[in-house]
Amino acid sequence: MKRKIETSCVQGGYTPSNGEPRQIPIVQSTTFKYDTSGDMAKLFDLEASGYFYTRLQNPTNDYVAAKITELEGGTAGMLTSSGQAANFYAVFNIANAGDHVVSTSTIYGGTFNLFSVTMRKMGIEFTFIAPNSTKEQIQQAIRPNTKAIFGETIANPALTMFDIEAFAEVAHVNGIPLIVDNTFATPVNCRPIEWGADIVTHSTTKYMDGHGAAVGGAIVDSGKFDWLAHADKFTGLCTPDESYHGITYAERFGKEGAFITKCTAQLMRDFGSIQSPQNAFLLNLGLESLHVRMERHCQNALKMARFLKSDDRISWVVYPSLEGDENYELAKKYCPNGTCGVVSFGVKGGRSNAEEFMKNLKLIAIETHVADARSCCLHPASATHRQMSDDELLAAGVSPDLVRLSCGIENADDLIDDVKQALDKLSF
Repeated sequence: MKRKIETSCVQGGYTPSNGEPRQIPIVQSTTFKYDTSGDMAKLFDLEASGYFYTRLQNPTNDYVAAKITELEGGTAGMLTSSGQAANFYAVFNIANAGDHVVSTSTIYGGTFNLFSVTMRKMGIEFTFIAPNSTKEQIQQAIRPNTKAIFGETIANPALTMFDIEAFAEVAHVNGIPLIVDNTFATPVNCRPIEWGADIVTHSTTKYMDGHGAAVGGAIVDSGKFDWLAHADKFTGLCTPDESYHGITYAERFGKEGAFITKCTAQLMRDFGSIQSPQNAFLLNLGLESLHVRMERHCQNALKMARFLKSDDRISWVVYPSLEGDENYELAKKYCPNGTCGVVSFGVKGGRSNAEEFMKNLKLIAIETHVADARSCCLHPASATHRQMSDDELLAAGVSPDLVRLSCGIENADDLIDDVKQALDKLSF
């Protein structure tokens, strides 16, 4: 029986048997005991399911990954130690030295740096294009060695909407997968796989956890991309892996399981960016209320955006669900029930007034965080995006005066009152 997403948030991923714990158990163990070496060998050969070392897999993590996979409508999933690790694994699982990836330019600053600096050092080249690129412009960015297209459902902090369907169409014409970071929308508000995405990633640190308690990430495979149909492009999935007993992942595990199995057996084995079982347990607690919290986050953000739009001390406001926003139509298409709790805006007077405004806030905290039950704000140009040049900032949709305000689940009027008093202390 297919469950509604609210039910999956609460009960997905884990069903206790008679006499078993009602809550997901925390398996706080690095290792697992077996009776014979033969039993262990079957695990290492991927001929049997089970666990042998928590650096690769852990039962607690797998329960929670199964819930997120159910929420996204995928076939296989895994947890990672952070959203950064999730995006790195998702791309590096199919792109190696000498390969090329197309990404939208308005992605989170940390992801931009991962792609443009660190992974470039590893020999992978990235081309960054505007999120509103036409299909012709997307096609122009693709090369014979392009292995994926990457974008964020709702960009952080530019809040541009990603036209998933258009990018997916071009990706699939070229025989490459579309990877979508769905952190801000969450599967409650958007399920990218339904629009053509092949791989979905998350920083579970944000709305999924929702309480600033546990850093983590997740990857979900749609199970729809036919790797063997493009075997010449994806040799890592379609030829024997000599580092893992000669397994050919796409043949052994099919479309539904090849990507995540390779990601676990190869990348998690070698990089070890596992989420701790304790963090996975906390993440699951957050997931149980995700559908309730997202509704409140979106209500508060829309009310805040309307207030900011009406205040003449604010130079501009970006919020996809705000009437008149340039992303409003795409937001209605992909996120008809709401987008997220984050509003970006500029304070008149530029960077100095933006920084002074934030200093004046009393209820809303300045944090390098977002998408939390508690409201917080950030000046990205001097924080998450400070490594970028002015040109890169503008390409990423981050102006020097931009304030990113993450509306929590408090009373919206209290949040607006805090913004009002902070603006009242400024000189214009």
